[in-house]
Amino acid sequence: MVTDWFHPQWLAVGILILLLCGADALLTLTLISNGATEINPFMDPLVRGPGQSFAAWKFALTSMGVVILTLLAQLKLFGRAVGTILYVVLGMYVVLVGYELFLLRNIPID
Repeated sequence: MVTDWFHPQWLAVGILILLLCGADALLTLTLISNGATEINPFMDPLVRGPGQSFAAWKFALTSMGVVILTLLAQLKLFGRAVGTILYVVLGMYVVLVGYELFLLRNIPID
């Protein structure tokens, strides 16, 4: 059942995901401007356009996902709470942003 009250931890996790999403967008655009290529086929056309469009779409899609997962956080799926997915997404963003920082530090920039 979906309720209108959620644990504060979901707010904290959601905010961290969105902050890391913004960092990912900025780092991606920085890497692209220095010769990297986008390997995500859904985001590649957006990266080729204006950076604001890419960042807006990325943030909007991530925000919608966070809201939906937060609404369903207490439901059980395969014996686990759906909210567990928020922790998985957070962990994936931490790894992704860490990898992008590694790339920025180790790729020669013109």
